[in-house]
Amino acid sequence: MPLVELKDITKVYGTLIANDKVSLELNKGEILAVVGENGAGKSTLMKIMYGLEQPTSGDIYVNGEKQRFHDPLDAIGKGIGMVQQHFMLIEQFTVAENIVYSKEPRKGMFFDRTAAIRITEELCEKYGLYIDPREKVKNCPVGLQQRIEILKVLYQEAEILIFDEPSAVLTPQETNQLLDTIRTLAGMGKSIILITHKLNEVFAVADRVVVMRHGQVVGNMPIKETNFDELSFLMVGRQLTNTVIPEVEKGAVCLEVNDLHVTGAGSKEAVDGLSMHVDRGEIVGIAGVSGNGQSELIRAITGLLPAESGSVKINGIEVTNLPPRDIRDSGLSCIPEDRYLWGCAREATLEETCIMYLHNKEPLSTGGWLHKKKIHSFVSETLEDFDVRYTSVFQKMGELSGGNAQKVVLAREVMQHSPFLIAAEPTRGLDIGAIEYVHHALLEKKKAGDCVLLVSSELSEVMSLSDRIYVMYDGRIAGEFTRENAVEESLGLLMMGGKLNEA
Repeated sequence: MPLVELKDITKVYGTLIANDKVSLELNKGEILAVVGENGAGKSTLMKIMYGLEQPTSGDIYVNGEKQRFHDPLDAIGKGIGMVQQHFMLIEQFTVAENIVYSKEPRKGMFFDRTAAIRITEELCEKYGLYIDPREKVKNCPVGLQQRIEILKVLYQEAEILIFDEPSAVLTPQETNQLLDTIRTLAGMGKSIILITHKLNEVFAVADRVVVMRHGQVVGNMPIKETNFDELSFLMVGRQLTNTVIPEVEKGAVCLEVNDLHVTGAGSKEAVDGLSMHVDRGEIVGIAGVSGNGQSELIRAITGLLPAESGSVKINGIEVTNLPPRDIRDSGLSCIPEDRYLWGCAREATLEETCIMYLHNKEPLSTGGWLHKKKIHSFVSETLEDFDVRYTSVFQKMGELSGGNAQKVVLAREVMQHSPFLIAAEPTRGLDIGAIEYVHHALLEKKKAGDCVLLVSSELSEVMSLSDRIYVMYDGRIAGEFTRENAVEESLGLLMMGGKLNEA
């Protein structure tokens, strides 16, 4: 008998069918991978299983007993825990305080800190996930923060663990440690559901894989009976093409950053004397674990954060601390790292989003007057060219799937035809079909003789697209590589603050 069984789960939002009679089984001690494009319905299905959403119809069984989860507490009560992609930690609390939060040991009326530390140490020992219980979370690197999230779920006595895109912000070394942890947990009898778009992780740890497309299950097989090409085809419904890096002769310097200093949150210097350049006809990647100054660097270049000292030049024009519009006018466009925080407004329509920054330029406007017919035609053609799935140009951005929202932002920035494009985390959370499309757009920019600064925590992405790679750690450039001499282990070591001679 399966440990968990979902039967004919259907979830309808208005006219959208997110899950269409989806059935899924999870066995004890099994690692089940659930893969699919953005909007395929896998996240909705997991939210239903964890009590974050209610199914329109269908049933959930745990150990053969029919269940109805009204909230996550109901799911946790039945042994189901979820390791969120975006960590839910209190940075000012210690590791132990975060792990026991909401289920704290007490001595009388008061929190028993000694017991919390002892509980954490026992969990660490039991599961081989070692971390100092007394350390504050704000001082822990990303890999350790994820370890805390896993220990939190295990402290809740979860027997079924759902991992949602768990390696999105990890270095290669941290990813390998995570996969080892997942294997260890399964070996101890825990049952795992792994949501990921990284098929190499699926083949590394999964026993079985379920493929979803358009809200339905289109594949369910043991991992030993499938391969990368078959899963890719099932996910996107077509054969993916191999990425071909065009040979383009490098031109003049397009971006030049010299001795840049930028202060981040809490008066900490986030960018510390950084110098770099990007030439026409090349893609330059910045590899690094999130939180090492990449965000502040991008915001300083684009005018959203003041530089304390140093200089930024675009196409030979000094743009340091100029207003964002003036910097864009110098030849910059930017795909921001957070599509909703910086790239668009959830309540804005697709049409409004597509013409942001372009709205006061010909042919879309003249003398402050918008040309509605030209705008509508421009937006419709742009969305079609970039394969955005939508129902109306007046649809709100917040109604699109994450992948389609990203395509809208990508389309707007690429259609500006500026010589310099910043692409910050351009494929974060996207499926392989959408990733292929984004990569093609970036390579077309390079092919046209423009240049791209690619900032990504996905090391494989940086290595596959970049002509040169800078590694960024603690606000500084820790190393520079060409495509020919870039080695994953060396980059990963520098991303964690190590030295190459320590390898």
